Amino acid sequence: MTERTTTQTGTPVASDAHSLTAGANGVTALHDRYLVEKLAQFNRERIPERIVHAKGGGAFGEFVVTEDVSRFTKAAVFQPGATTETLQRFSSVAGEMGSPDTWRDVRGFSVKFYTTEGNYDIVGNNTPVFFIRDGIKFPDFIHSQKRLPGSGLRDADMQWDFWTLSPESAHQVTYVMGDRGLPRTWREMPGFGSHTYQWINADGERFWVKYHFTSNQGNSEMEGSEAEFIAGADADYYRRDLYEAIERGDFPSWDVHVQVMPYDDAKSYRFNPFDLTKVWPHADYPLIKVGTHTLNRNPENFFAQIEQAAFSPANTVPGIDISPDKMLMARVFSYPDAQRYRVGANFNQLPVNAPKAPVHNYSQDGAARHGFNPASTPVYAPNSFGGPTADAAAAGEGSWESDGDLVRSAATLHSEDSDFGQAGTLYREVFDAAAKERFLETITGGISGVTRPEIVERAIWYWTQVDAELGAALRANLASTSETANEAAEYVGVAE
Repeated sequence: MTERTTTQTGTPVASDAHSLTAGANGVTALHDRYLVEKLAQFNRERIPERIVHAKGGGAFGEFVVTEDVSRFTKAAVFQPGATTETLQRFSSVAGEMGSPDTWRDVRGFSVKFYTTEGNYDIVGNNTPVFFIRDGIKFPDFIHSQKRLPGSGLRDADMQWDFWTLSPESAHQVTYVMGDRGLPRTWREMPGFGSHTYQWINADGERFWVKYHFTSNQGNSEMEGSEAEFIAGADADYYRRDLYEAIERGDFPSWDVHVQVMPYDDAKSYRFNPFDLTKVWPHADYPLIKVGTHTLNRNPENFFAQIEQAAFSPANTVPGIDISPDKMLMARVFSYPDAQRYRVGANFNQLPVNAPKAPVHNYSQDGAARHGFNPASTPVYAPNSFGGPTADAAAAGEGSWESDGDLVRSAATLHSEDSDFGQAGTLYREVFDAAAKERFLETITGGISGVTRPEIVERAIWYWTQVDAELGAALRANLASTSETANEAAEYVGVAE
């Protein structure tokens, strides 16, 4: 028997095809309750898109621990043999919801672990660093990469103006303007937690860690011309590739490694280990394998399970905590606040966000409240009626020493800290000759769109600090590009 159409409250509907009107050709009745409900629901089908990382896709999977890192953390998710259900979302940072997947950009790489102790989120990118190191600059950075308020267009002037006035961006800009900015697919790129986190073992010992996800499909990138073609031919190229791979049983996987730094090393390490614009060289802190993360199940409903998915670095579990990374501390506030705005105050009650572990607290009410405590449960703490109580030992929180008064200051520089040093190392020692040539072509193209001479000059200075020969080659390229443009303009003038 065919099921009957009903309203949202279960009442049978008279017609899905015809509104209630005064005669066949008359005005539509406002009291056609199903018409009003249907249109009102349709008007609200889309929640606000994410301010950043708006365009993306994802899938479910599992994380299996294959090694023993229990000497570093007591977190259940990382104990030998543990298997944990996961959700992963990939994304682009700057583009809007409808933007092409293959625009040059950093790619988001976020994993939610539904652990037995609560949800743990690693919210990272396909690069180990970021453009800035203090969260107070984040809105300005994103504004500079988005669109002008007047024309609604992206603008090379403001993009390069921000970057060249923020030298700490050089390491990340080198990554994004290099091959890493155009991955072949989401499946064929690495992932990083990027920030430094704190692990605590069963004895209370503390360690600093960085997460690395190494693609078992290998790393593969595409050239700019191919990326531009795909952007016009298939704007959902990455999303389609991931979905179709999983549908055919080609499950992508990543080996998960950590770098572990003894707690006291951070005080004297040559780079500030909490600076998001820096990496820890593997020669100093080698990768230690933890396990393998595999994506093996597509979402049944993209909106409910991917678009409404809410990730946050504030989601930690016993044995894992944050560090004095200034960007990380800002994100711990910003991410859940953004989810409350975007999805609603009770976003953690949605099935995709709800933990598998039991929830006991005194939260109540708020829009779209779904779960609630029995009426006999007290709604405040402390209480004498047997309500849940906090347990510092069970929480296993981390900590670090404070270094003095409240100040507005850059973090303390370590012996080899430099805004341009690691960017130069990446360019000289990691990029091969062909990659260097592609990189020069990319930054020349990007800076050629800048209209203000002082920003162009500052951009040349910026890349000269990264590498002197690169800066000289860029200056020559820009001069040649300008001469070619002038010749073209003169030719058009003669032809006219």
